[in-house]
Amino acid sequence: MGRSGPVSWWGRKSTPAKVETYTRWSFYLFPLVEVIAFGLPLFGQMGARLAGGLFLVVGMHAVLCAVTASRALDWVRGRREQPLRLLAVLGAVTAVIGVSALVLATHGPGGDDTETVAGGLFIGVLTFGAGTLTLGMRSRLRMLALVAGMAAASVAVAFPLGLPGAAALATGLAVLFAAGFITLTCAISLWLLNTVYELDEARETRSRLAVAEERLRFGRDLHDVMGRNLAVIALKSELAVQLARRERSEAVDQMIEVQRIARESQREVRDVVRGYREADLGVELLGAQGVLTAAGIRCEVTGEAVGLPGDVQSALGWVVREATTNVLRHGDAGWCGVSVRVGDGRVVLTVENDGVTDSGDSGGISGGGSGSGLVGLRERLSAVDGRLEAGVVGAGAGADADAGEERFRVVATVPLPSGSGSGSGSGSSGRAAVSEVTS
Repeated sequence: MGRSGPVSWWGRKSTPAKVETYTRWSFYLFPLVEVIAFGLPLFGQMGARLAGGLFLVVGMHAVLCAVTASRALDWVRGRREQPLRLLAVLGAVTAVIGVSALVLATHGPGGDDTETVAGGLFIGVLTFGAGTLTLGMRSRLRMLALVAGMAAASVAVAFPLGLPGAAALATGLAVLFAAGFITLTCAISLWLLNTVYELDEARETRSRLAVAEERLRFGRDLHDVMGRNLAVIALKSELAVQLARRERSEAVDQMIEVQRIARESQREVRDVVRGYREADLGVELLGAQGVLTAAGIRCEVTGEAVGLPGDVQSALGWVVREATTNVLRHGDAGWCGVSVRVGDGRVVLTVENDGVTDSGDSGGISGGGSGSGLVGLRERLSAVDGRLEAGVVGAGAGADADAGEERFRVVATVPLPSGSGSGSGSGSSGRAAVSEVTS
């Protein structure tokens, strides 16, 4: 059986709610302290009728302080409007009771005992009244002004009522320090309560941002995984249709390949969902060559990814995948070259194609001016301190390039940790592969 009663009620509360409950009940105890400290002593120092009347007055003031504190806390937490009328009533009642207690101390019956008790009642009522009033203020300056004003008013009222100068000054100082202490306690309690709520909101905001960031990462990874494969499926399906119309048996082979790619896509999507998938540069280079060749684009791949750190291979693998996907989607490329060069403490991946249109767009990552490929790749490369450059350049050095031909080039540069990778700085020493499409 589950727990019930106060323990269960307290356990269901959040940390900020527990702090608020503790703060709220602390303020509710202040009126009880006022009654015990300044109301009960009245019965031993003066007549029963006068003591009873003053006790009721102190009790009324304490209840008013409790109600005001509750409304003020609700205002602080934004649950209701500022209780201005209630604050004004409490201020007026506090002033009336305080002046009445001071008059009783200076002109009331009972001698020194009555003067002492009434003087203490004056200080206590002003102290707890000031502390409660500050709960309804946001400005620390106004809180200080209220306490200083009450202390000054105490001295100003005490002189005309016949209180000696030293006694009047001592009364003012007592109000200043006592009310200042209560006010400081209330201000710190409110600051702590608001801070706890702000920290809790910040934690929730951080959690929501983490979820949003993970969703963005998942969407980007899913786009990277599915984009190329869907483009290949579309191309092969179209080829199979054409072959089927010609009644050629190769249509079956193409659809079998479509089926294989679809199953591979399912596996990759599952890997992305699980968060385990990492792009492998070597696999991506071979995949890019095969996909571009199948699409009728002459492809040249130079260099290899042997010996590169895993995180570097993953980042560069995504560059190859994104660039290959966009070569298929945009522009009208007939040739694409991919090279990997390792040397001088860095690895440089270059992907270029001749699919630049008359408007200057290309089959590169920024093709068409839409999409977030460049942004996503820069985010991936920044994790390994890499940088990305993309744009239209002049003719390259590829064997299949025509003189004076413009190309779209993507260059990713990643520094290597000490002792990682090798090479002379040229990709010519690596493995080269050239494939052409046969009809």
